[in-house]
Amino acid sequence: MLIKVFGSAVFGVEATTITVEVNIDKGIGYHLVGLPDNAIKESSFRIAAALQNNGYKLPGKKITINMAPADLRKEGSAYDLTLALGILAASNQIKGESISEYLIMGELSLDGSLQPIKGALPIAIKAREEGFKGFILPKQNAREAAIVDNLEVYGVENIKEVIDFFDGDGNLERTIVDTREEFYKELDNPEFDFADVKGQESIKRCMEIAAAGGHNIILVGPPGSGKTMLSKRLPSILPPMSLQEALETTKIHSVVGRIKEHVGLMAQRPFRSPHHTISDVALVGGGAYPQPGEISLSHNGVLFLDELPEFKRSVLEVMRQPLEDREVTISRAKFTVTYPSSFMLVASMNPSPGGYFNDPDAPVSSSPAEMQRYLSKISGPLLDRIDIHIEVTPVPFDKLSEERRGESSVAIRERVIKARDIQTERFSTLQNIHYNAQMGVQQIREYCALEESSKELLKTAMERLNLSARAYDRILKVSRTIADLEGVESIQGNHISEAIQYRSLDRDGWLG
Repeated sequence: MLIKVFGSAVFGVEATTITVEVNIDKGIGYHLVGLPDNAIKESSFRIAAALQNNGYKLPGKKITINMAPADLRKEGSAYDLTLALGILAASNQIKGESISEYLIMGELSLDGSLQPIKGALPIAIKAREEGFKGFILPKQNAREAAIVDNLEVYGVENIKEVIDFFDGDGNLERTIVDTREEFYKELDNPEFDFADVKGQESIKRCMEIAAAGGHNIILVGPPGSGKTMLSKRLPSILPPMSLQEALETTKIHSVVGRIKEHVGLMAQRPFRSPHHTISDVALVGGGAYPQPGEISLSHNGVLFLDELPEFKRSVLEVMRQPLEDREVTISRAKFTVTYPSSFMLVASMNPSPGGYFNDPDAPVSSSPAEMQRYLSKISGPLLDRIDIHIEVTPVPFDKLSEERRGESSVAIRERVIKARDIQTERFSTLQNIHYNAQMGVQQIREYCALEESSKELLKTAMERLNLSARAYDRILKVSRTIADLEGVESIQGNHISEAIQYRSLDRDGWLG
């Protein structure tokens, strides 16, 4: 007897429906075809033990299973439940009339209980698109899949529950998530607050500008000056994600199995801080079967690279194209996947190997030559893609000992949201541009027009600092953001002046 059961495979952040055809005939043997990987080939042992421990058995006949489309590689153990139910239905051990109305996924333990799977959200989206009545999956992934409306999602703990459901001997409890309620309840609980930061008012101003325009930023300063502390608080002043952004972000984290059991929708912007020993593949994504890297896991959030010169040069150089295009494409011989990577890059670094500026009073002083050699580990093209360079100096004792708390993240975020609202309205007719840092040449020409005096100021700075054309664009973008924070329509000379100050690493003599 032939039965068709449906599962799904995830490629990139999109799912493809897999038809599992189970045919049981006279003879003996277990044949699994359709390009399964080793984890799927081993499923027969898990299925046999799980069925036996729940009062069922693998039929002693010739079992042929085809996973169509047969030329598409399938991987992972998430097909165990799909294959087991196909075998039971084809051997008439359960009723299979309605089995094709559901998409079924789950990894089986030997006692029949189910283990969580990866990619539940993209699979649920695909199931709704293709008109399936419901999606049966492990209970740990149920809230994640239930974000998708107009699809019945059933989280199960054991294969026996699914068997009873199709036999009509029991009902499965449907998981229902109010997506909007789930989203909005998480918004106003920042873990880190700018109110905890003493002093550093100029750096907070930089952070506010970076958050308002989505600009990349690098902090340069000695140890203990607060670079990491400030960076960790940046997500608390970023505008809340839109529902669409939250879905995109959840989808990527779902593919790598990073969604917590009781969390449906990710409402907080991601903050990723990889160690400097990371490989280029781990950062940008890839592998034999490409997975998202840190830059994609930071999508719609912040990627923080602490001690930037300590990262391998090859690792930093692979970021150049994703920083510009805001997506990364990974190609293999038989397929290509594209992962979104629209993130804010926040980097920090010491000015020298010893950690201090060229200061005779510093605990470990470095010469200008040593400092220059250390800084040269960061390539010019990468620095060009970072809009704001700022020097962070240690906080004096009188500021550290102040009892007065600084301005809270909530107050700063209100100004950032107002500036973002201006940008949202400005770019409302453009599909892939939402804030100033994403502007292309055409938008810069249109929205960053300068008066003659401002042009002269910028021209002088370009000539003296020997800035590249890309740095010129960055200064204009940052100026536009400063004007938006002030609610001013046109860019003025003081906006240009402030933006030029935020190119510290382009200035001659900044080392002192």
